[in-house]
Amino acid sequence: MEDKELEKLRRRKLLELKRFLEKKKAEKQVNAREYRKIDPQDVLKNYFIGRAWEVMKAARAQYPEAARYVEKALAKMIVDGRIREKITGEELYWLFYRLGLKVKLRTRIRILEDGKVKSIHEKIRETLP
Repeated sequence: MEDKELEKLRRRKLLELKRFLEKKKAEKQVNAREYRKIDPQDVLKNYFIGRAWEVMKAARAQYPEAARYVEKALAKMIVDGRIREKITGEELYWLFYRLGLKVKLRTRIRILEDGKVKSIHEKIRETLP
């Protein structure tokens, strides 16, 4: 008698497990479809701070495919909750650098003097006789 009850219990548990696994599989498929609908830029606009967009724009111009891939990967990690902090321009630059992509940024040197911002070119011109 115990064998019949044990077998009945085993079948019921297997059926519950099967239903649970099917439900999880269906949820994963729905999530996968939702990821395709998400625009990475909409997700990233809430997480990029500082010069992050400047770095991303330069990366898109220099490495379009890699930049799109990084955008999608970052957006997916943010949506999954694996990234919770804001992303600065420096962090994004170093991410590209560690991936082997040296993003070239426009660099300007400016000097604040007497409440005015001057370029290095203007400052040198002033100091020469």
